[in-house]
Amino acid sequence: MKKQVNYIEIAKETVILTAAVAVIAAAVYFFLVPSHASVSSISGLGIVLSNFIPLPLSAITMILNVVLLVIGFFTCGREFGVKTVYTSIMLPVFLGIFEMVFPNLGSLTDSQELDVLCYILVVSVGLSILFNRNASSGGLDIVAKIMNKYLHMDLGRAMSLSGMCVALSAAFVYDKKTVVLSILGTYFNGIVLDHFIFDHNIKRRVCIITEKEEELRNFILNDLHSGATIYESIGAYNMQKRNEIITIVDKNEYQKLMNYMNHEDPKAFITVYHVSDIRYQPKG
Repeated sequence: MKKQVNYIEIAKETVILTAAVAVIAAAVYFFLVPSHASVSSISGLGIVLSNFIPLPLSAITMILNVVLLVIGFFTCGREFGVKTVYTSIMLPVFLGIFEMVFPNLGSLTDSQELDVLCYILVVSVGLSILFNRNASSGGLDIVAKIMNKYLHMDLGRAMSLSGMCVALSAAFVYDKKTVVLSILGTYFNGIVLDHFIFDHNIKRRVCIITEKEEELRNFILNDLHSGATIYESIGAYNMQKRNEIITIVDKNEYQKLMNYMNHEDPKAFITVYHVSDIRYQPKG
């Protein structure tokens, strides 16, 4: 039974990673390629190199990914490496399929600016799924992941910095407008990517003073299956001693907690803080 569960989890993870890579490949082929922009991706660099190397974009992307993949495997851990091997192979495969099914495809929006905007929005969805599952699509994502791990830099900012070099490479082939779009697109791609990642990971620190302290404590522990800390607080006006219950919850747990409080004690005093990073240093 244990092996069956493991196989199910592997199959589920594979489906999710495949879907995310398909989204990224679609963003590249349907929006990035027609725009000729070189926005924060190894595929963008491949678009520029395809003007000098007589190989299809899928083949160039595969070669570049293999080089960075070896680096990522040794620097970011086995799990990241194994997942990224799969996604790095699947990205050129999807690009190759799109090249065969939709040859000589033109712009879907008839606007270079809209193509870049659509690419940023679509690719950020796929990338955020991969990053949140400790994977990447290969290429510059590996560089960003290394910078995130060793330089403690936000993934969006790391993607922007590494992507700027690729964006500037457009100057060797395309006009000034395309170069500017590549740079701006790279910058905004980092912002949008950070939004998707942090919106997914963000937690809330909820501080509650309520008359129904014991009921709330049981709800947090037994219904939310979360932890809590209780502090003694003293009101400055009447110097009355009350206990304050503090818990850290995710987005879904927060909604359940607020619904519970609105029903059980709508007069409770509640303060909420956003938490983007939680660290625990074990003893010893």
